[in-house]
Amino acid sequence: MQMPKVFAPARGSDEGIIDWSRQVEAAGIDGIFVGDHVTFYGSGSDALLKLAPIAAATTRLELQTCVYLLALRHPTPVALQAAMVDELSHGRLILGVGIGGEDPGEWWACGVDPKTRARRTDESLQILRGLWTQEETTFHGRYFTLDRVRMRPKPHRPGGVVLQVGGRSDAALRRAARYADGWTGIWVSTRRFVEAGEKIAQAAQEAGRGDVTLTRGMQFWMGVDRDRDAARVKVAGSMQAFYRLPFEQFERYTPYGTPAQIAEFIAPYIDAGCAHVNLVIADAPEAIVEHTLAVRDALRAVCGAGSP
Repeated sequence: MQMPKVFAPARGSDEGIIDWSRQVEAAGIDGIFVGDHVTFYGSGSDALLKLAPIAAATTRLELQTCVYLLALRHPTPVALQAAMVDELSHGRLILGVGIGGEDPGEWWACGVDPKTRARRTDESLQILRGLWTQEETTFHGRYFTLDRVRMRPKPHRPGGVVLQVGGRSDAALRRAARYADGWTGIWVSTRRFVEAGEKIAQAAQEAGRGDVTLTRGMQFWMGVDRDRDAARVKVAGSMQAFYRLPFEQFERYTPYGTPAQIAEFIAPYIDAGCAHVNLVIADAPEAIVEHTLAVRDALRAVCGAGSP
């Protein structure tokens, strides 16, 4: 079983994020991922702005947005911002894009009808790729129009910033197959994870991208504690506070307990081809690195990967 890359969630105050990210890098964790909202029930944090100082302060960590709400913005400035972060990090940015709509008010606050967010995202992904890889980009869509637009700087990587699509719907799978380099699932069973791989491969073939290797990963909320009941309380409270929905709606997809129990829960996904795991650890910021390392080591034991 191939050991997946392990990403820790960026946590803590913005003032301490540089020291924290250096601690994560020194610990040998593969990468950091950040969420993104403009005004999610009144709170926001711009993922690219949050990753920029981390990019400057580190040399090895992969830097992932999971997920960036691309359709809340015009794609042209996003293309520039992402290219600059990718250049600053020497090619370590992974732009994970999604269309999360749990708070419709967030979309209306940005002047976007939430019913249009999927099509806006599809158009935006095409524009991003064009601006990153072409000298001039022309695009005429329903929501965006560009005529011979030139953009520099380009991303560090010749093919542009790595693009991933996050989500659990068939539409997200098709979006990943047509426009991205990979997919990150959330709240899907192992069976659906396997089916997602098959659907992505089929959609990529139909889109003329059958020769492209598209990676698959997973994002898991989790509670880590020696006491399984205490672990459940941690993750249930965090998820209910964030999503404003009962934990029971998420529980079957959410591991909690000791690191070994969590690794056992994740193992079937790895066996099915999961190449990276994002650990959304429900705990105090100062405990995140310790718990991430413990889960990573437990995953290594499951995968037979040994110690670093």
